[in-house]
Amino acid sequence: MNLFKRELKASRKALIIWCIGVVFMVASGMAKYTSLEGTGQSMNTLMADMPKSLQAIMGTGSLDLSTPIGYFGVLFLYLAVMASIHAAMLGSNIIAKEERDKTVEFLLVKPVSRTWMISAKLSAALVNILIFNLVTLASSISMVGKYAEGEDVTGEIAMLMIGMFILQLIFLVIGTAIAAVLKNAKKATSLATGILLFLFILSIIIDLNEKLDGLKFVTPFKYYDAKLVLEDGGFEPIYLGLSALILLVLTLVTYLFYRKRDMNV
Repeated sequence: MNLFKRELKASRKALIIWCIGVVFMVASGMAKYTSLEGTGQSMNTLMADMPKSLQAIMGTGSLDLSTPIGYFGVLFLYLAVMASIHAAMLGSNIIAKEERDKTVEFLLVKPVSRTWMISAKLSAALVNILIFNLVTLASSISMVGKYAEGEDVTGEIAMLMIGMFILQLIFLVIGTAIAAVLKNAKKATSLATGILLFLFILSIIIDLNEKLDGLKFVTPFKYYDAKLVLEDGGFEPIYLGLSALILLVLTLVTYLFYRKRDMNV
């Protein structure tokens, strides 16, 4: 419990900064909707006439930009990337920082097992990403609801946030697994964020080339695409299954490698 509280306290300042950043991103993103609100369907026509590459980068696709929730669907892509970066960095740092900061002896002298240590760290990381997600949910409902003119958008936003939370969990365990496997703890964060950016770029490339559609199972960003969630009203079972498999495998990797690794003191 002391280690759990220690990790929460250590990450508190960074969490506050990230939360302020995501609230600002939601507020500024939805504020731009005001300038588009009067254009109606002409905005959809304008987007449809844009090059396919630009549509893929912006994440518009088949979303109706004349509605607040459709516009938020475009913004969601970048919120998901932001949340994933936070989760990946948190996951790698919470495991690697003891060796990086030369404080690993503090843990090793404690009368607790490494399994307990990693469980406490993962629990603290889970609380962090949950708080981040709830702040994003609350600010999104507030800002989108402001432009929805009485339309209930809570359910749709909640579904998007559930998808984002699963994404956060995936990149959290990607970060922890990398930090547990790598002997050089200092490289864990850069490698985790590098993998994240590669998977994000891959999701855009898939949108650009229909022949690469089979690669959508490789990148989690395609599992919880706003277009799929908003149009289908839920999640694809195959993507949920793949997410569960990824979480299980990478969590096991984190525990197994962290328990066996030689700590650099």
